[in-house]
Amino acid sequence: MAPESRPAPHPPPVTATELSTTRNSLRFWQLMVAGSIAGSVEHMAMFPIDTIKTHMQARSSSCPIKTSLTVRQAVGSILKSNGPSALYRGIGAMGLGAGPAHAVYFSFYETCKKFLSRGNANNAAAHAVSGVCATIASDAVFTPMDMVKQRLQLSGVGYNGVWDCVKRVLREEGFGAFYASYRTTVLMNAPFTAVHFVSYEAAKRALVEVSPGSVDDGRLVVHATAGAAAGALAASVTTPLDVVKTQLQCQGVSGCDRFKSGSIGDVFKNIVKKDGYSGLIRGWIPRMLFHAPAAAICWSTYEAGKTFFHEFNQS
Repeated sequence: MAPESRPAPHPPPVTATELSTTRNSLRFWQLMVAGSIAGSVEHMAMFPIDTIKTHMQARSSSCPIKTSLTVRQAVGSILKSNGPSALYRGIGAMGLGAGPAHAVYFSFYETCKKFLSRGNANNAAAHAVSGVCATIASDAVFTPMDMVKQRLQLSGVGYNGVWDCVKRVLREEGFGAFYASYRTTVLMNAPFTAVHFVSYEAAKRALVEVSPGSVDDGRLVVHATAGAAAGALAASVTTPLDVVKTQLQCQGVSGCDRFKSGSIGDVFKNIVKKDGYSGLIRGWIPRMLFHAPAAAICWSTYEAGKTFFHEFNQS
């Protein structure tokens, strides 16, 4: 009699640590390419939301448009100025800045994480410190184009495109104007990135452990879900610093305040004096609406790129 057939044993579930380890051997340039594509896709897809946020945050009580802008009012104001195309004003500057900045961002993060975590995928401190190192490096690349992008986003500025804005800022305000908000940007993005990466890694690990089968079948869903949760949380706690950054980058533009110094404290005091503490959370709704789906898009695209390069290296 033939021996009784037995079902083949199921392989042990893939853990989050094993999943991460299989793609940590990528070359530095591959991490840069994956990060560049992810950042470009994220920012291009979410650019209209970013434009709405910029309009809400740049306005103060001295600006031509009142500070009580809601999301609906901001959209109406933008569309009234130049139609739907106004939502995409400045996207050229974003395209020039997002790719290189995110290439630096993700490659620095992966390199620092590999060095600091020493094989421990659960090392939250390593994730946080790696994120801070990544944002300091990437913000040095992105801040100038972010300033150009935000000025172009505001209606009535009078710049004829990216290069006209760059030339006029250099001529009228000097090179330092491109980095007027760098300190604020780093101070904002350091806690944002620390919260973001720690939350993302923890959420991804939890999702994989709850549903091991999703590692193979729904990997992008895992990354997108973890990214969205991390992006929303990080955005909510750093909105006041984002308001300060926007006002520094847009000072003197379209009738908005110009500050005597680039002191973060002075800008904080100015906002509170003119608009109250509520002025520090202007634009928080579009900011969260931006960062939750943006992080989902960015992380899923980035992880897909890493998977592609891992399979390419194995072939």
